[in-house]
Amino acid sequence: MPLKRKERVRSADKRGGIELMLAENVADLGGQGEIVRVKPGYARNYLLPQGLATVATEANKAMVERHRARQGELLQLKLKEIRQMAEKVRDYSVTLEANATDEGHLYGSIVAVDIAKALKAAGYPVEAEHVKLDGPLKELGMYTIKLQFHAEVGTEVKVWVVPTSSIR
Repeated sequence: MPLKRKERVRSADKRGGIELMLAENVADLGGQGEIVRVKPGYARNYLLPQGLATVATEANKAMVERHRARQGELLQLKLKEIRQMAEKVRDYSVTLEANATDEGHLYGSIVAVDIAKALKAAGYPVEAEHVKLDGPLKELGMYTIKLQFHAEVGTEVKVWVVPTSSIR
């Protein structure tokens, strides 16, 4: 009777993949903390030596879940603070002076940076990227400008563009 070769032990996956947990974001594979199944050679020759992934043990999975839960709590606290700040900003109105013609056209224009500077001077932590303008403001008047602090948190602020007062 001929000797049978030892059969290779395969993982439960029919494709023969190895389950790994990503330590970093990997293009076309997944984000940090995700559990992925990859070919053994890809894991052995690239992901593990580069430190991009680690073996997905139960302890590692539990650690990632605790980390995700903590990150979720921190995100909720941050969103609460952002919402409170958005409520305060909504009740404020910004007045910006600009040189203008007698018809009300500005010689320059008011852009997001100008609005953000005025809000910062008033004590609100608003950056230029939070200010959402359709284009620069080029005339005197009152404008309602949208502010987007987070994907879930936005508000509006009133901006008054008035002529520069010149004392002669």
